[in-house]
Amino acid sequence: MGEFVTIRENPEVSLFCSSLGPPGDTPLLVVHGGPDWDHSYLRQPLDRLGRPVLLPDLRGCGRSTRGLGPAGYSFEAAADDLVVLADRLGLDRFDLLGFSTGGQIAQRVLLSAPDRVRRTVIASSTLWPVADTDFGPWPERDALRGAEARVWSESGLTGPDLVREAAVAGAPAAVRDPDRLPSYLSLLDRVSWSAEWVPGFLAGSLDSPRPPDGPERLRALAAPLLFLHGREDMTFPASLAERAAGFLPNARAVVLEGAGHMAHVDRPEAWLDALDAFLSAP
Repeated sequence: MGEFVTIRENPEVSLFCSSLGPPGDTPLLVVHGGPDWDHSYLRQPLDRLGRPVLLPDLRGCGRSTRGLGPAGYSFEAAADDLVVLADRLGLDRFDLLGFSTGGQIAQRVLLSAPDRVRRTVIASSTLWPVADTDFGPWPERDALRGAEARVWSESGLTGPDLVREAAVAGAPAAVRDPDRLPSYLSLLDRVSWSAEWVPGFLAGSLDSPRPPDGPERLRALAAPLLFLHGREDMTFPASLAERAAGFLPNARAVVLEGAGHMAHVDRPEAWLDALDAFLSAP
């Protein structure tokens, strides 16, 4: 089930928003990562959450508006879109989950509309910039992450094919349970890839997905936050999730052993249980 919601005019920006679950409880607004992915890789296990879940595609992604040109893509605009989307959908109060880069965009949304966001989940993401040194010596990570980096630097592919190829090359780093890898690759086959954000990414002209002075502003806000992470995440280190939980009042971290960046794929039941427990708390 899904609908197109017009967010802006001149130029028109419409977001495709899919919905899951029964009505009734506080809706969960989910921000996918990438960008240039769509929301579909997060549908499971969220389809078993038992509460209303809204999964929009960001501008330039999935079935949402494309063709906005390099100036049409920024993380500030993507976050602003989501606040307007909540307005259009009549969401006076909602929960928020941001995954990976979406976790950084979600921080922007929370800071823009703190009175409307009840609880926030930052999944497989970070408050701070990440350097390779944050992971310590990890030869396996160097090898696996290098495979994706080579696609970006050496592939002759362009457009959505390039984005898809990079995601496939990065799959063994993202999913740490080898038994889960085939189903994850099948899931990637169903993603509606785009490449609208690639020019800015490659040129280094995009703004940061993280909000300016984010950690300090979130600390002052003291909103309820859950950092939900995989211990073997090779994109954002689990240590930064634990650091964030100690840095922010009213925050906690759940770090799942044996799970990588796609912790919801490696440990779906444990990931969903942690999410449900946090959202169900009074």
